[in-house]
Amino acid sequence: MHDELIARAQAWLAEDPDAETREELAKLIDAGDHAELAARFAGTLQFGTAGLRGELGAGPMRMNRSVVIRAAAGLAAYLKSQGQGDGLVVIGYDARHKSADFARDTAAVMTGAGLRAALLPRPLPTPVLAFAIRHLGAVAGVEVTASHNPPRDNGYKVYLGDGSQIVPPADAGIAAEIDAITTLTAVPRPDSGWEVLDDSLLDAYLARTDAVVSPGSPRTARTVYTAMHGVGKDVLLAAFARAGFPAPVLVAEQAEPDPDFPTVAFPNPEEPGAMDLAFAKARETEPDLVIANDPDADRCAVAVEDGSGWRMLRGDEVGALLATHLVRRGVTGAFAESIVSSSLLGRIAEKAGLPYEETLTGFKWISRVDGLRYGYEEALGYCVDPDGVRDKDGITAALLVTELASVLKAEGRTLLDLLDDIAVEHGLHATDQLSVRVEDLSVIADAMRRLREQPPTRLAGLPITRAEDLTQGTDRLPPTDGLRYTLDGARVIVRPSGTEPKLKCYLEVVVPVASPADLPSARAKATDLLTTIKHDLSAAAGI
Repeated sequence: MHDELIARAQAWLAEDPDAETREELAKLIDAGDHAELAARFAGTLQFGTAGLRGELGAGPMRMNRSVVIRAAAGLAAYLKSQGQGDGLVVIGYDARHKSADFARDTAAVMTGAGLRAALLPRPLPTPVLAFAIRHLGAVAGVEVTASHNPPRDNGYKVYLGDGSQIVPPADAGIAAEIDAITTLTAVPRPDSGWEVLDDSLLDAYLARTDAVVSPGSPRTARTVYTAMHGVGKDVLLAAFARAGFPAPVLVAEQAEPDPDFPTVAFPNPEEPGAMDLAFAKARETEPDLVIANDPDADRCAVAVEDGSGWRMLRGDEVGALLATHLVRRGVTGAFAESIVSSSLLGRIAEKAGLPYEETLTGFKWISRVDGLRYGYEEALGYCVDPDGVRDKDGITAALLVTELASVLKAEGRTLLDLLDDIAVEHGLHATDQLSVRVEDLSVIADAMRRLREQPPTRLAGLPITRAEDLTQGTDRLPPTDGLRYTLDGARVIVRPSGTEPKLKCYLEVVVPVASPADLPSARAKATDLLTTIKHDLSAAAGI
C-alpha cells in the first residue's frame, strides 16, 4: 500500500509546475511520511457550488497550481461544451499567497483552450470581478480568493456569464470535466495571449456605485475603516471620495494587503478580537460608525457606539437597517434573503408591499431571484445594486449604510434609534449563532446524524411545532444538508458550513414589543431565550 502511495506521489511530483510545492512533496516522499502523504492523496479537492477552497500545499487534496490548472481546464471544457468556446473569461484575484499565480495559470489555460482571457490589473475586491463579467460581456468569471479563511487557505470561485456564482447542474458539469483530465501535459498553457485589463474597468465599477446613494442625500457621517489586511482600501476610499463622504480614518495596521494577516487570528470581522484595532481607533477619533471589509471586500461589517463602548451590529441588524432605508427611499423590486437570515426582512417587505423571497444559503441563490432589488445574508453580505453586481458587495454596502447614518445624523438620530423603531413596528427579532469549528469533519457528520436520529422535541422549554430535514427539499427550496426547527416564537436552522470546517446553528426569537418602553424587557427575554436554546441545542447535537 505504501508503494502505491509513493508511486502516486511521484507521478504527481513529475507534473507539478511549481518549484515550491515540488520541493515540499519531494521532502515528504524522501522522509517516508506516509501519514501526511495519505492525507494529501486521500482523494481530490472537490469542486462544488463554492468552487474550490482549501489549504495551500502539494497534492490533490490541497490548493496548488496543479489543482488550479485542472480546474481551469475543466471550466474551459465545460464552456466549450456549452457552445461558448470563443467567449471571454475574466479573472480576478486577491492578495493571498499564490493568488496571482493561480490567476495567471487560469488565463494561460483559457488561452490555450481557444477562449479569450482577461486578467484584472492587480489584486482587487471580488465585487469588481463580479461587475466585470457582465460589463465586459464575458461567458464566465473566476475569482481566486479564500475570502475570510485563515492565511494558509486559498480558493477558486466561478461565475457564469449572468454574473452570478455557479449553481447545480453547472457545478457537476464542470467537476465532471475536471475529473476527465488525466494529465497536465494534455493541458496547453501558452506563455502569453491573454489581456491584462487597465484601470478603465475599475473606473466603470466606481461609476456604477453612483447608483447606490440618492442624489442630494446627506453625506456627513464620519467613519473608521479597516480593510482587514485585504484588498478593499483603495477601492472603498475612491468610492467614498466620489460620493462626497468624509474620508474614512484608516486602521493603519490593517490597511495594506498582507497574506499572513498578522494582527488577527482569523481575518473575519465576525471573529473575536478581529475588530479590536478598529475599536481602539474609534475610541481615539469618535466617528459615527466603524466599517470593516473582509479580505476580498465582498462583506461589510458595521459597528456603533452604544453608550458603553463600540459593538458590532449583527448582519441581520444591518440587513434590516438597509432594507428600511431602501423602503423609505421608495424603491421597487423584490427583497430576498437566505433561510438562515432573520425573518424580519419578510415582515419589512410585506409591510411595504414588496415581493419577498427566501433562498438557500449563498448569493449564488439570492442573486437569481426574479426582479431582485435588495438581498442580504446574515454573514455580513449585502447586494444593494443587483443591476451592477449580482453578488454581495462590501464596497457598495458601506456606501449605503454610511448614507443611512448621514440621514439619521441630520435628524439627530443614530442607527440604534432606527433599530428601536423597527423593533416596535415589527417585533424584536433577535438572532444568535452557535458555531463550532472542528479539526475532524466527522464531528459535524456525527452531530447532524444525532439530530436526525434523536431530534429534540423542545428547546428552551418551547415545543418544536415543525421539524424539517432540508435534504428532502421543500416546495420552495431545492435539497440541502440542513435541519430547520420551528418553535412558538423562535426558529433554529442547523447546517454544515459550505466553505469552512464548521457546524453552524442559526437561532432567532421574536418578541412582540408594544411600545418603546417595553424594549428593555423584550431584549432581556430574547437574550434569555437565545442563551437557553443555544445550551439545549448544543446538548442535543452533542457538541
